[in-house]
Amino acid sequence: MSLTIAIIGRPNVGKSTLFNRLVGKRLALVDDTPGVTRDRRAGTGRIGPLEFQIIDTAGLEEGGDDSLSSRMRQQTDAAIDAADIILFMIDARAGITPLDSYFADVVRKRSKPTICVANKCEGKAATSGLYEAYTLGLGDPIPLSSEHGDGFVDLHDAIVAAAAENGFELDEEISDEHEVAPLQMAIIGRPNVGKSTLVNRLLGEDRQVTGPEAGITRDSIGLDWHWGEREIKLFDTAGLRRRARVQEKLEKLSVADTLRAIQYAEVVVLVIDGTIGFEKQDHTIADLVAEEGRALVIAVNKTDAITDMPAAIKSVRDSLERSLHQVRGVPVVPLSALSGRGIDKLMPAVLKVHETWNKRVSTAAINRWLEDVIARNPPPSDKGRRVKIRFGSQVKTRPPTFIFFVNRPDAIPQSYLRYLSNDLRESFDMMAVPLRLLMRKSDNPFAEKK
Repeated sequence: MSLTIAIIGRPNVGKSTLFNRLVGKRLALVDDTPGVTRDRRAGTGRIGPLEFQIIDTAGLEEGGDDSLSSRMRQQTDAAIDAADIILFMIDARAGITPLDSYFADVVRKRSKPTICVANKCEGKAATSGLYEAYTLGLGDPIPLSSEHGDGFVDLHDAIVAAAAENGFELDEEISDEHEVAPLQMAIIGRPNVGKSTLVNRLLGEDRQVTGPEAGITRDSIGLDWHWGEREIKLFDTAGLRRRARVQEKLEKLSVADTLRAIQYAEVVVLVIDGTIGFEKQDHTIADLVAEEGRALVIAVNKTDAITDMPAAIKSVRDSLERSLHQVRGVPVVPLSALSGRGIDKLMPAVLKVHETWNKRVSTAAINRWLEDVIARNPPPSDKGRRVKIRFGSQVKTRPPTFIFFVNRPDAIPQSYLRYLSNDLRESFDMMAVPLRLLMRKSDNPFAEKK
């Protein structure tokens, strides 16, 4: 049975960008101007091996009987009638608007299987809008970035689940298998720490220009590579100096290119010079990676020139524990890009943190853990009033993000959030990646009413 899916939502939330991503072609015109799409557009969509018919629609707007917006609305209504599943899209950066709420009510009355999709979730600015989406009453929102290609594994699983719940038979092979996309891996660090030499060593050829001069690499170079059977997209980047030292326009462009490589990466390998140690600029770069929510591995290069290896590695680990509070247990891999010593330890560490970065914990397991962690150390009261954390759930991966429903979210101190985060890491083996903990007022269908 062929599955038909319609993408609907108010104007300018990214419906056509998602359509183009799913069909693998730029079939729909995309622009920042609201109302670019006016007609229905259909194509064959695919997420991994799962194939379906996908319909792009005009933005939902109110209008009179003879208006253009009314005629566009009729086309959207026809798409909903033809669809087996609806993807109701919101802009997580803009949050829930009255128009979103109005049309969510309209969709619910159609009694069609509906998946709420929170688009533009590639940055921290989307956090509040993501959990505002729970108020629409369309189930757990699926966070994704149509432009960057994030969140499509979760979208695949949601489509398969909705199809199964509503009697649509899908091929079992389609349901259980995902096409493995190339792992996006960026090599970053200060100038002249050996990034390009490491890239050449991994590739097994002199692909990148190297030398003793600092700043040879100027722009981020994406390279296709295989490690065993795993496909990797490897990015060599320009060195990041302290902002005060970046003066020339060309270097500013190089830095901007490196920052984009970090944003698009899944795993970032921060290369440091082992003969110098973990400097302040290395701390700054590691903080940047954690803020972007990327998985992190530290490569200590030039170990063939280090006389006391255990002391040097211990110094790096101690510096990470002191300064990088938002990430614990970052793997530290000593190696020499020049001689090749220790290179075989790098990729296993990269794949391990990538697996953790994509890890999902069931809602039942989260709430069993929550009950135990609160029993051991309940949240402190605020001005004599109890603070109750009633329910928790993981809302996204990449990085793992958890939402907790609380009676007084603003009363929870940062120290208690760190306690929850650290215990969460240890309980579910989620070391080496940043965790996001979101607190929301417990006006939700899962909260215990007392």
